[in-house]
Amino acid sequence: METEIEYITKEEMASWGIVSEEVQEKFLRISNGLVNNGVMPKKQIIRQFLLIIDNPKMFKKAKNKFFNITQYIINLEEKGTPITLSEEGKNLLKALDTKIETPVREKLENQDKVTHTLLETGISYKVWGKDDIEDGAYNQMNIASKLPISVAGALMPDAHQGYGLPIGGVLATTENTIIPFAVGVDIACRMCMSIYDFPASVFEKEHDTLKNMILEHSHFGIGCTTRKKFNEDLFDKPDWEATKVIRDLKYKAYEQLGTSGTGNHFVEWGIVEVYAQDDLLNLPVGKYLALLSHSGSRGFGGTIANHYSTLAMKKTVLPDEAKHLAWLNLDNEEGMEYWIAMNLAGEYASANHHEIHNKISKALGHQPLKRIENHHNFAWKEKLADGRTVMVHRKGATPASKTELGIIPGSMTEPGFVVRGKGNVDAISSASHGAGRQMSRTKAIKTIPKDVFQKAIDDAGITLIGSGLDEAPMAYKDIHKVMAHQSDLVEVLAKFTPKIVRMADSKEKAED
Repeated sequence: METEIEYITKEEMASWGIVSEEVQEKFLRISNGLVNNGVMPKKQIIRQFLLIIDNPKMFKKAKNKFFNITQYIINLEEKGTPITLSEEGKNLLKALDTKIETPVREKLENQDKVTHTLLETGISYKVWGKDDIEDGAYNQMNIASKLPISVAGALMPDAHQGYGLPIGGVLATTENTIIPFAVGVDIACRMCMSIYDFPASVFEKEHDTLKNMILEHSHFGIGCTTRKKFNEDLFDKPDWEATKVIRDLKYKAYEQLGTSGTGNHFVEWGIVEVYAQDDLLNLPVGKYLALLSHSGSRGFGGTIANHYSTLAMKKTVLPDEAKHLAWLNLDNEEGMEYWIAMNLAGEYASANHHEIHNKISKALGHQPLKRIENHHNFAWKEKLADGRTVMVHRKGATPASKTELGIIPGSMTEPGFVVRGKGNVDAISSASHGAGRQMSRTKAIKTIPKDVFQKAIDDAGITLIGSGLDEAPMAYKDIHKVMAHQSDLVEVLAKFTPKIVRMADSKEKAED
């Protein structure tokens, strides 16, 4: 006896808020064809329809069976006649998301927790810039070195206390283990620099024009969004449908593409002075106009970090002093979920910078001669010098192999540097990600006089948009000392001098 095929009915669609007969007919033609040909079950088709109606722009570039209907729904929205899901439709979408998704979370929550103890003696690790690193950072690194999964480590000269692993900490763990808090909350935070074929004198002639470009094409603030996108191709990737956590964040990520958030994130114009010829940098010696930005994966990365850090602490129970170093196992589903999400956050953070740089390049009317970027707050599978495959966490530290270029910024009044890594094995081929803080935000606000801050800005000839005392240059270590401490980690190829700096308003809560 043949099984009766379940079709979607017009009555069902009307209950979801789809009352137009024309729209119903378009949906039914697609759904009946998919059901008849066994392409996907009814529930999955319904879920996809409801997702498209709920957020059509999320799927506007998805080249699949639903492409035409998606464009149709978007056209209706642009004409001012959008389709809105009824309460019943919204509830059904929520229920289908729960039912279709494998109940991984419920299963994991009910499993017994695994308790671990720290080793009595931790692994040894090398430190750069010992005298300029606070005790809190040492304490955190010492605890991390005693994890039963730790294999190797290093501490960079910009190190200071953070959550779990210190900022500036490098920790290699066994191949299939990953620590969300050792990656960091702002997953894949990075630097990106575009170098243009303009002389340094452009600041004298076009200062206001350059300032207005940053004002128009960069966006700061918690939850800030952009309306127009330069390139949305990233959102066609199938990984956006990989897990419910990712799916739920896709639209937020889309809205925030091309924004920089708050804290120490910035977009700035400056001058790059190339010191010497290098096959990787591939630019003649001289001075150039450059755009430099610093930000990460925004609300998408932050939510991913918090979700899986909480899950890791539930699954991997450690002593209180080490609880933020709880790990996930990539052999298990929750570990692989985080791995997929973290890597997607890395691609998103890069696209986020490119969105800003491409818009400004278009306004400038010139494409860059060179674009350089490097990221921190990430985990990479790499091989140690002895051939062992490990998971290398770099929290506020950047890769510095012999084939990698990097950018190490100073502060809003101090220079940054374009570098080439030296592949130092003791540092697990790493370098600092900046100058590093020498005082907390709270201390900076309480102790740095406003007039001293303003004088430093004026003396350096900086045009500052936004920011506050918590980001004052005095809150950071001396970048020249930091660079001197890591001369065996990187080779300096060029110097970047900031001129026009934009950051979030001082009233905004720091997200970095």
